[in-house]
Amino acid sequence: MFRTTLAGLLAHKLRLLLTSLAITLGVGFIAGTFVLTDTIDAAFAQKFTADAAKISVAVLPDGDKADRRQDPILTAGDLAKVRGVRGVADAQGIVQGTAPLLGKNGKVAGSRATAGISVPEGALNRTVIVEGASPAAATEAVLDKDTAKTREFAVGDTITVLDAKQVKHQFTLVGLFDVGVNQELSLTGAVGFTADTALRMTGAKGFREIDVRGGDGVSPEDLRASVAAALGSGYTVKTGTQLADDLAAANNMNTAFIRMGLLLFGVIAMLVAALVIYNTFNILVAQRAREMALLRCIGATKKQVFGSILLESVVVGVLSSVLGLLIGLGLGAGALAVLGAVDAPIPTGVGVSLSTRTIVVGLVVGIIVTVAAALLPARAATRVAPIAALRAQVEESTFRAGMLRIVFGALFLLAGTGITALGVSKDPGQDALLAVMASGCVFFLGVLILAPLIVKPLSAFIGWLPARLFGVPGKLAVDNSRRNPKRAATTTVALTIGVTLMTLISVVTTTTRATVSEQLDAQFPVDYMIGTQQHDATIPRTVAADLRSKPEFGSVVAVRETKTRIKGQSVNVGTFTVDPEFTVTPVKGSMKDFGPGTAAVTSWTAKELGVAVGDTLEAAGKGYRVVALLSDQATPVYGVSLTEQDFDAVFPEAMDRAVLIKVKDGVAADTSRRIVEAATEPYPAVLVESVTETRGAFDEALDMITMIITGLLGLAVLISLLGIANTLSLSVHERTRESALLRALGLTRPQLRRMLSIEAFVLGLIGALVGVALGVAFGWAATQTMVNDVIFRAPVLQILGFVALSGVAGVVAALLPARRAAKASIVGSLASS
Repeated sequence: MFRTTLAGLLAHKLRLLLTSLAITLGVGFIAGTFVLTDTIDAAFAQKFTADAAKISVAVLPDGDKADRRQDPILTAGDLAKVRGVRGVADAQGIVQGTAPLLGKNGKVAGSRATAGISVPEGALNRTVIVEGASPAAATEAVLDKDTAKTREFAVGDTITVLDAKQVKHQFTLVGLFDVGVNQELSLTGAVGFTADTALRMTGAKGFREIDVRGGDGVSPEDLRASVAAALGSGYTVKTGTQLADDLAAANNMNTAFIRMGLLLFGVIAMLVAALVIYNTFNILVAQRAREMALLRCIGATKKQVFGSILLESVVVGVLSSVLGLLIGLGLGAGALAVLGAVDAPIPTGVGVSLSTRTIVVGLVVGIIVTVAAALLPARAATRVAPIAALRAQVEESTFRAGMLRIVFGALFLLAGTGITALGVSKDPGQDALLAVMASGCVFFLGVLILAPLIVKPLSAFIGWLPARLFGVPGKLAVDNSRRNPKRAATTTVALTIGVTLMTLISVVTTTTRATVSEQLDAQFPVDYMIGTQQHDATIPRTVAADLRSKPEFGSVVAVRETKTRIKGQSVNVGTFTVDPEFTVTPVKGSMKDFGPGTAAVTSWTAKELGVAVGDTLEAAGKGYRVVALLSDQATPVYGVSLTEQDFDAVFPEAMDRAVLIKVKDGVAADTSRRIVEAATEPYPAVLVESVTETRGAFDEALDMITMIITGLLGLAVLISLLGIANTLSLSVHERTRESALLRALGLTRPQLRRMLSIEAFVLGLIGALVGVALGVAFGWAATQTMVNDVIFRAPVLQILGFVALSGVAGVVAALLPARRAAKASIVGSLASS
């Protein structure tokens, strides 16, 4: 039996290739994920190890305070103590704060304040200078290379930076550096100074870290003990190696998140591949019924027949997994090349990493999925009676929907519907979303069970038009698509998974875009927003006053905020200019009663403070009656809002935090923008944002996410289309005599090709329509769990595009099988038995 199975595989190499391709792609994606993340981990570890070699000991604030970068507790006195320890050759304090860089237009660069850092001197310098030199004087600075490129600065230029008091200082740009693995600096950009200048510019009260280099012959462990003893409690002292290990572990947590996200798509691809393999082996068993019956006649046992099918699946699984590992290696290398080309903040110089874990996982997953998918067909093979070997033609299996299938399918559908209703009825949040996700899986199992019952009516519905447009080939194609509903269902379910997920993602992103846009219209019915980079920065009140005098603007709303204690908690308290064109709709209560002595509170703050409409809360020694609860997303003040009169009476020194501007109809955009920028020109730290530009950036980000997810799901769709091609290819072989008889009765070769193409088209549309229905339904349910007052939108054109592409892809998948069927000899096919 072993030799017979291997001989059968070698005799049907094309069949083997098509069968293994689905698993190959799935294993390749999973292996590529591990290759990518393992290589990134290795590159980061190498970088951290190189940095650790430069320092012997690192001193950090103790415990949780180590992350309080805005309030470092390592002082100049601590640095002096460390420098006085025996065995210390050098010690440098590391400074990091904010030091906003001004662009060439005189305004702060970017939406986030540029970081100000110190560049240590000598061997302790871990800043990689890629051009020029490190700062050596108080008037010199270095800039990260990405910010320099974006803002068009070069070595030798003069740059302007704001200090902690928003005073301008000019520096000579003497070098450019690479932020390396520091993701925070890659987001904000950074300006580097000498240590004393960094303290002065950032306003930091101390250091976030002290790096120590030991003298010759002093071990890092001994030096760590000496430094720890000199400092006493309240500090964390690590060797350079320990610090590198901790940083590498933190990075591994970040890549673990990426790995899990990518593996989720890999699991989806393997699930689709398993369905394709199952369907393929089902067809193979049906086609080889006479062969297996003949084996039974000459002495093969049921156990041997079962074993031969499993052996075939093992061979397919091993070959597919090995090929998948090679493809995964290529995918990982390709992804790293793309990341390098777009200047992603990932260290380079490390070869592609293929770990033992990746090899084992790829082989085990590929083999197990393949063998598991072949178990049921192998069991069916043992039921072939020896008498079948005497039949001239193998009988085509028929499908009967048993009551057990109907009952179980209905129970799964009802359970899925019930869990969905429960999730939608919950308050928006993670629990509700998880409930809807679980319900989707349960409901899909019901669809999977009942799929053979769904195929026939859907095939009749979808095939109605093709049957009338394409005459006899169309009618034959529709009949063929309904002939074996179980096989057709398994073939189309693979495609259904991919289309369901793509439709769901499209619905969620479109609804999110519409909801956020509507909330922006409700919350900020304005054209411009004036703000600041830093949370604690303010805008002079003269800016709003100046803009109110301009006839081009319909409304100018100033927002002021500060913090105070209410009921023992630190709460945001603020005010905004009341304007007829700027309305805030409350969740409870009424803003008509908002006046002196009253307050409006956001829902979350009200819950934290335990207050409701009609209650009185005390702020800054005065009581205010709560007249309205506001949506957390639809108010300019997140916390407690007072009238301007009440707020200014209690907090007269508070400046504006934001200014919202509505332009009058008919005023050109460039004119209004020029007026707003002129009003803010004297204040370099003040930013002007166009709401249109903000929405455009949000849409671009959402489109990018959608494109990435759709691309990843495209692998599942590709595998499912391979399944359609494989099914048709095997079906063509199965129906050789039938096709030859049709040709003998007058069906031409083009008509035969057309028949098979229409059959694939119908199968593709069946999978697409079921997927669209599920995707829209559960997309709606998912959006109901995200935020309140969601505005549901289904991208009709995009969904129709999915359906059309599925149909076209089905036709493309049928090209080779149809070509093969049309080329077959009529006489030879009729003569075959």
